[in-house]
Amino acid sequence: MKDRQYDIVLFGATGFTGRLTAQYLASKAPAGLKWALAGRNQTKLEAVRDELGLSVDLVLADVTDEASLAKMAGSTGAVITTVGPYIRYGEGLVAACADAGTDYLDLTGEPEFVDTMYVRYHQRAVETGARIVHCCGFDSIPYDLGVQYAVEQLPENVPIKVTGVVTAGGRPSAGTLQTAITIASRAKQGVAAHRERRKVEPRPEGRSVKAVPGRIHRRGGWWAVPLPTVDPLVVIASARALERYGPEFRYSHFGAVKRLPVLAGLFVGGSGVLLGAQIPAVRKLMLDRIVSGDGPSAERRAKSWFKARFIAEGGGKRVTTEFAGGDPGYDETAKMLAECALCLTYDELPETSGQVTTAVAMGPALRKRLIDAGLTIRVVSTEDY
Repeated sequence: MKDRQYDIVLFGATGFTGRLTAQYLASKAPAGLKWALAGRNQTKLEAVRDELGLSVDLVLADVTDEASLAKMAGSTGAVITTVGPYIRYGEGLVAACADAGTDYLDLTGEPEFVDTMYVRYHQRAVETGARIVHCCGFDSIPYDLGVQYAVEQLPENVPIKVTGVVTAGGRPSAGTLQTAITIASRAKQGVAAHRERRKVEPRPEGRSVKAVPGRIHRRGGWWAVPLPTVDPLVVIASARALERYGPEFRYSHFGAVKRLPVLAGLFVGGSGVLLGAQIPAVRKLMLDRIVSGDGPSAERRAKSWFKARFIAEGGGKRVTTEFAGGDPGYDETAKMLAECALCLTYDELPETSGQVTTAVAMGPALRKRLIDAGLTIRVVSTEDY
């Protein structure tokens, strides 16, 4: 990719998370990084560039213009995109990157999109050498890399069971809320997309890898609630690709809340969103109330946090690890996304191509970057049983 005009292009730079990602790149990128801001509005791009005091190029591209996406993909080694919901706006760029042999990174939390892109573009990306890496923010790096780190603390070649439990304090991003409504409105399409992926995706030979939903239960003074998010899908994809996860691997994924009324409120609210999303008029009303491009103040984000703990068992050993950080919806997500792009651009990594996870494509190298950037990845406790 050294003959290309840019190392990294950030597409969607005028959105709230896009601006934060640009700000992070501006402050942390090594000297000599060739990068550009991209979007469909020249004036807004210029405003972001001026606001951040940058001297980078601007690239005009639109999700409705395939030629502009192809030109952008062909000009760079890697594209970061924050333009979602991805099931509506993401496919054209994945296709362009797969054709151009360009690395692609996004922030999607949409299982349907991840499954559909695998079916349609994984093989083409393998042929061109492109690495298509979805879910490079709070969805799903803490869980993908957190589980991988926990597994590495256990003996090799033994059955492994991992339980992930996440707690967080902070406001979800507009993109996250839009994604949740979109997923709820497309439940049937999501099931169909997963079924199609299962038909074409190879399974590991001689190994068993499964996600186990689990049940609501008490854990250390908290209520642990199964989370039907994209994160287990990503963890399982990594486990299937990497033999280090053992001959038999099981993963369960939970969110934790302290008080029963909060749990009840989440259940009622989630049910309301699920039902409302099935009605076009109600769905439109919900989406219209979510303003993209806006987000909480820096002061409010500074008070936000997340903590994901993983209890891993195997070979007579039980280890608890932790992946923790600050504001999950914005600051840490922008940091993770930018560090993924820098990792793909600069670090010595395993040879991979096609649709791959962060653990498979980057693994320990990305973990080191995130620790250096202020995130916590550590062993909490170890015991024999």
